[in-house]
Formats: sequence, structure tokens, C-alpha cells
Amino acid sequence: MNDRDRWEDGEADEAAPGEVPWEHDPAMPGDARRMGLSPNVPDGAMLQFAGALDSSKLGHRVVAWVLLAAFLFPVLMTLLRLLG
Repeated sequence: MNDRDRWEDGEADEAAPGEVPWEHDPAMPGDARRMGLSPNVPDGAMLQFAGALDSSKLGHRVVAWVLLAAFLFPVLMTLLRLLG
């Protein structure tokens, strides 16, 4: 039975024998999954990437600091512009 026949018969939501049902990425935070984010959208991909960083690895810590600086730089520049 192909996918079209399964859809027409109303069985599209059931996994066929031997199929693995689709699951969200376990590295994605639960709140993000409930909001509907997935690795296929930009915000979900960034969350997945940041969630996969391991603090015990030096390279991952460096990437985390670079990401933090990249996100805070525009905020700091805006604050300096408003205050100055």
C-alpha cells in the first residue's frame, strides 16, 4: 500500500510495520518543541545548534562566547547610541 492509498483510507497517521514514527530532535528544548520550532526553521536551527554545544569542550565554549558577543553587540551599540 503506498502513501497515497494510506492517506485516502485515513491511515496516514499510523506508522507502517518497520517504520519509525517521526520524532523531534532530542537536543531541542521542550519549550521550543511545544512552540512548533524544528531544525528546519532558522530559529529552531539556532536553538538546536546552541543546545548541542558541550561546555566541557574548549572549542564549544569559544563558539558560545562568540555567539553571545554577536547577539549582544547590536544591543550594546543601540544603548550607547540612545545614551550618547
